[in-house]
Amino acid sequence: MNVRVLIPAAGAGRRMGAGTNKQYMELADRPILARTVEAFEQHPLIDSIIIIVPPAEIPYCKEEIVARGNFCKVTAVVAGGAERQDSVHCGLLACGADDDDLILIHDGARPLVSREIIDRVIESLQQHGACLTAVPVKDTIKVVQDCSVTVTPDRATLWQAQTPQGFRYDLIRAAHDRASRLGLQGTDDAQLAELAGHKVRVVQGDYRNLKITTPDDLSVAERLLAGGKKAAV
Repeated sequence: MNVRVLIPAAGAGRRMGAGTNKQYMELADRPILARTVEAFEQHPLIDSIIIIVPPAEIPYCKEEIVARGNFCKVTAVVAGGAERQDSVHCGLLACGADDDDLILIHDGARPLVSREIIDRVIESLQQHGACLTAVPVKDTIKVVQDCSVTVTPDRATLWQAQTPQGFRYDLIRAAHDRASRLGLQGTDDAQLAELAGHKVRVVQGDYRNLKITTPDDLSVAERLLAGGKKAAV
């Protein structure tokens, strides 16, 4: 049984206003994607990593991220699809995993994932077929339709999903195959597992494990890396 990591990194960075793939933007003098890959490269239980990028970016990623970072566990850089879900499916098809291998799927723009979170995901995954990292929501959430509140869910039941999300290979491959066949779209991989009838366990995440989507997110991540571990996120 191997532990394999898929890192979809095909975001265009529209909300960053960067005009480029946000994963290549620098965070404390290193590309965001390089910091993300490094977190898994340095973890002793990770056997292999596949990075998924737009087809035109494969040579750049291989040279500027993999070779420059000397990432020995990266076994392939593969072409993704039009949407994140398509890209993950491409990675699943390319990773060469056995049915009982463990697959971690992690956003390329989430560079502050800790070793402790990865440990918890792998530990949960060894007991269950599917799990996701999440944190309790801090704010009151409103369901809104036509600019009017329709319901206020109980905040105690609401968690904010993060990555990594972990799955046994045969489970998540079948869930993605089913979604592709039926034309289903999920907002994350756990939802595809849920739609296929699987129970997904929740693993305690960390508010610092933020996804860099806006310039404000990048500023917070820079403060955290500079030693401000208590910076608000």
